[in-house]
Amino acid sequence: MRKLLPLIGSHPGGRSALTCRYRCGDACFHEVPNKSDNEYVGDVISGALSRRSALAAGAVATVVAATGATVIGPGATPAAARGLGGGRGNGHGNGHGHGNGHSHGHGAARGLRFEPVEPNTEDRVVVPEGYTQDVLVRWGDPVLAGAPVFDADKQSAKAQALQFGYNNDYVALLDIPGDRHGKLLVANHEYTSEEMMFSGYDSENPSREQVEIAWAAHGFTVLATEEHRRGGKLTTVPRHRLNRRITATTPFELTGPAAGAELLRTSADPEGRTVLGTLNNCAGGTTPWGTVLSGEENFNQYFAHTDAVTDPATKERLARYGLSGGASERKWERYDERFDVTKEPNEVNRFGWIVEIDPNDPESTPRKRTALGRFKHEGANVRLTRDGRAVVYMGDDERFDYLYKFISKERMRRGHGRWVREHNARLLDEGTLYVAKFSGDSPAGQIDGEGALPSDGEFDGRGEWVKLASGDRSHVEGMTAEEVYIFTRQAGDKVGATKMDRPEDVEPSPRSGKVYVALTNNTKRGTDGAAPADEANPRNQNKHGQVLELTEHWNNPASTRFGWRLFLVCGDPEDPATYFAGFPKDKVSPISCPDNLAFDAHGNLWISTDGNALGSNDGLFGVAVRGRREGEVKQFLTVPKGAEVCGPVIDDERVLIAVQHPGEIDGASADNPLSQWPDGPGKAVRPAVVTVWPKDGRRIGD
Repeated sequence: MRKLLPLIGSHPGGRSALTCRYRCGDACFHEVPNKSDNEYVGDVISGALSRRSALAAGAVATVVAATGATVIGPGATPAAARGLGGGRGNGHGNGHGHGNGHSHGHGAARGLRFEPVEPNTEDRVVVPEGYTQDVLVRWGDPVLAGAPVFDADKQSAKAQALQFGYNNDYVALLDIPGDRHGKLLVANHEYTSEEMMFSGYDSENPSREQVEIAWAAHGFTVLATEEHRRGGKLTTVPRHRLNRRITATTPFELTGPAAGAELLRTSADPEGRTVLGTLNNCAGGTTPWGTVLSGEENFNQYFAHTDAVTDPATKERLARYGLSGGASERKWERYDERFDVTKEPNEVNRFGWIVEIDPNDPESTPRKRTALGRFKHEGANVRLTRDGRAVVYMGDDERFDYLYKFISKERMRRGHGRWVREHNARLLDEGTLYVAKFSGDSPAGQIDGEGALPSDGEFDGRGEWVKLASGDRSHVEGMTAEEVYIFTRQAGDKVGATKMDRPEDVEPSPRSGKVYVALTNNTKRGTDGAAPADEANPRNQNKHGQVLELTEHWNNPASTRFGWRLFLVCGDPEDPATYFAGFPKDKVSPISCPDNLAFDAHGNLWISTDGNALGSNDGLFGVAVRGRREGEVKQFLTVPKGAEVCGPVIDDERVLIAVQHPGEIDGASADNPLSQWPDGPGKAVRPAVVTVWPKDGRRIGD
């Protein structure tokens, strides 16, 4: 077993205080916004038949829980029936292959045949033997015509609006129609770290120019790239006709059932239909109709003077979304009154949405889709029903918040004509929004908060999708449909949704249809009167997170019923509280704080981490989700110290990752850099997108 490294930093999940400050406004140090008394998973199984007993009795079709939820079939068989075995992380047997150390070569799952990277704290991107890498694009690199050469000491808002933005997170790589070797990179820019960007930065007195640079460094970049004819290398194509920058001042259209609502109107937009900019975009997804979705996450930190609000109802609504205190961290309210909630109380309601952009039309107006609800969206990923309706899966990245899905009313149309594009452009504006409610199948007494597996050998159960709103109809007592969409967290509270450990990326497998959910961590679980451990969130003071696998009733994404299990319970493999789908624990890479998810062409799940609490730099991991090697976790790369792995894109030819906030270590600043990545000594530390590919022209993982 590898020796784990001493933990770096003292913040939850292993992040630095600097990252916590600028990325999420120190969310983990604020009061938990969810104060509802919803049942936890252990409460809702009282009196229910266990799935194990039901199967033994031959009740293969359905199991009825005390809540009235039912679950059938796929993914809901007990551990013993799948040969996973029980016991507290025994790491042996369970039908999996054995060998000495990690498997690689032909012993590993196809697509994962590489020698795992060891945990480390190096100040570089470390990739497996036989692979090479290249920085594709950095903060400040040119995107549009007229962009000057980047100079951190002479940066301007005008220059930044023409250059690649800061702290890239989500990455998509799309084909360019009619261009055989062209690929379109879409990256969002989640947040700015002003102390890392500006020499001599005074956090109490930022200049207007610094603030406007930060506005221009948020948003999106759409950037054409060109494939090399051999290998996976890409080269950017500045000034391409499709290149685009979207910033914190770009006009967005509010669409869907809440557009125009009184709660979305401001003095600058009395119609409640046009918003300037997008903030704190985290993960995202591509749609089957060719657009890109992204989630506005920690938007609350940009707004000031909540402490001056006197109306109790307004104050309660703001608190549920994490707004508190006086001046904001970045002091934007000094230069634009819309960030002062006492002057523009509805402006904050115009953030926290899923946004949709069309990367193939640089003149198009990006949209905020109100039908998908408002919360701290990590991202959104789409799967189609058998009849062509869009199903969007979403997580609310907050301790004790919820998992959601949306099903469109209309079907997607295929083709390239104008009427097809116009139809699909409205697809996410009408449908039904749901929130998830989980139940476990083990007695509550077997969930001890320490991670001990229950007697049936795994954490699993059933669940239901609870309706919140459909079009202009609310399904939540005491709330109008507009209120459900704008205050979706409160709607989830009212219907008793299950409190989860920070639901981040939610990704349906394109092969199996199973849905995987990254639950990053929750160090407040079971403390200070907070919700205790339950079967879906089985550890108190959860530092390392877990990955949940959800199988909808008969693998039908339109179903309101599902079965679930914890696929991974992350952390040190030597810790008995960890679990890797039953795979031998002495043969996996240590993994902590799962965040973004992706799939390769073989159906393997890839996981990037955020805030590794095991002491190593963050990394990207591949894991088999089926077959004899199911649950084998293999680390593909690590990023420089202080950085987080985002993105990722897994093609046959290459892997793309976003290296976010490199060098953000406590004590670091533009004047005192503690990293030399990516350009070496004496150069600015710059977030970037990195490409990795095999040296010999093979495919990834072959």
